Amino acid sequence: MPGAEHLQNIHPLVVHFPIAFTFGAAALYLAAAAARNDSITWAGFWMLVLGAAGAVVSAASGLYAGEGVMVAPSVRDALLENHEHLMIAVTVGVVALAAWAFVARPMPKRARSVFLAGLVALCVVMALGADYGGRMVYDYNAGGDACGQPIDFSK
Repeated sequence: MPGAEHLQNIHPLVVHFPIAFTFGAAALYLAAAAARNDSITWAGFWMLVLGAAGAVVSAASGLYAGEGVMVAPSVRDALLENHEHLMIAVTVGVVALAAWAFVARPMPKRARSVFLAGLVALCVVMALGADYGGRMVYDYNAGGDACGQPIDFSK
């Protein structure tokens, strides 16, 4: 994989799976609730479980890589720390929702609206955290060595 040779760490290779699985789980759970379809609910459940597992791997790889990623201190302060805090919150949230769904398989019957609202809120927070990560990669080359480092933060 010649493209991977330029990566500073494996984090960019694993982050997209939990994002896709968690957004997919939210879409399937909402569709299942609207259609009252149990098979869609089970598909949402497995997507959520995969999203939670992927989030743990992604968070671990990000925390491991965080100190060594080549970004300017201004980028670290303005973007990396916010990205880290939001995505740790997402990881805790998606694991908690997956555990709740696991106990009440495939989706909680009691407080179902709270579960669904939590999943939607989690997706919003995840999108915000992913935006910080995307800015680091695309605006400040945090994911590779395509250009010289460090690049100072600018709005």
